[in-house]
Amino acid sequence: MKTVRYLNGDVMPSKIICVGRNYVAHAKELGNAVPTEPVVFIKPNSAISHTLSSGGSSPSEDVNHYEGELCFIVNKGQLSGVGFGLDLTKRQIQQRLKEAGLPWERAKSFDGAAVLSDFVSVTNSDIYRLSMTLEIDGHIVQQGNVEQMLFKPEQILSEIKTFLSLEDGDVIMTGTPKGVGPVVEGSEYTGTVSLDDNILVQANWTVNN
Repeated sequence: MKTVRYLNGDVMPSKIICVGRNYVAHAKELGNAVPTEPVVFIKPNSAISHTLSSGGSSPSEDVNHYEGELCFIVNKGQLSGVGFGLDLTKRQIQQRLKEAGLPWERAKSFDGAAVLSDFVSVTNSDIYRLSMTLEIDGHIVQQGNVEQMLFKPEQILSEIKTFLSLEDGDVIMTGTPKGVGPVVEGSEYTGTVSLDDNILVQANWTVNN
């Protein structure tokens, strides 16, 4: 079972709960309708990775696409830690499955599809002041904050609890802002989580094949 780093120790999420289309601009850039309730899907523990892969140089539909996100660790039913995550998607496979009315697992839940940073503790009062930035080769490609989310982290947590049991260590990925794109081999990715102007978490990955 895969682990993530939290408070100088390792925790083992039983699952990763993801929220799609949680930023209006991102929903529009992919031509999706803006939802009226959280769009929720799950990645298994086996999707967790601490390295970033492009998915290979085989057919283009196999190339991973990045989606930078604010992520939270759950402890005792509450949001207790924050980190940065990359929700990797095989975009063309996802589109084909959506058009056929089929589930997304092949495009969203494959091994290595959740690239996660370390997590640090966060208080409920600080959550609304959080923001994230993703840079590729030193250029900012994504920026977002809690204020821009359609469904705020506490709303997401409450919604999940209506139908799903949460275990200590489970991770919630809260959606991505606009600016998603393909993962390119050899590129340098830097994901940052900030509280106001103070960096809380920063992670760096060099893309391998």
